[in-house]
Amino acid sequence: MSDLLSPIITVMTEDNEAFWCFVGFMKKARHNFRLDEVGIRRQLNIVSKIIKYKDGHLYRHLEELQAEDCFFVYRMVVVLFRRELTFEQTLCLWEVMWADQAAVRAGIGKPAWSRIRLRAPPTDDLLLYAIAASVLQRRKLIIEKYSSMDEILRECNAMAGHLDVWKLLDDAHNLVVTLHDKIETPF
Repeated sequence: MSDLLSPIITVMTEDNEAFWCFVGFMKKARHNFRLDEVGIRRQLNIVSKIIKYKDGHLYRHLEELQAEDCFFVYRMVVVLFRRELTFEQTLCLWEVMWADQAAVRAGIGKPAWSRIRLRAPPTDDLLLYAIAASVLQRRKLIIEKYSSMDEILRECNAMAGHLDVWKLLDDAHNLVVTLHDKIETPF
């Protein structure tokens, strides 16, 4: 949880404000810490679907390795990419993610979004599209060199400090544009 607290405690100057922000943040992220892991499994399933619909070849390779459950991105899901990105990149990603979630809460859905002619409609699951994008960015390496889920897990852990948050967000938004209607995201 310190991964999730560190950006908040750094940005908030007053301890009591940081505390209440963290309480609100953890209410949103509480499904990541359930003992039955139902929240994590739901999110891993969405990442798996995104990869399956976007890149069938990569997905078949993951199936052959019995890694189609995308367990290798578990850490990314739990700590919201905090360990894979620099501190500044984390703040950028989280702000964009929260802006998307706020737009969804405000009722700005796909019909309204298409009327204002913006590319990707807002989604509650932008983080999951970004995680899938990070895996898809390494598709060639995963397909050609890795023959076990452990190797893919090591690759995902090695992404830390080597991701461009803006490229990641661009790729994630492209995935939202092309797959938003195919990916079912009920909670």
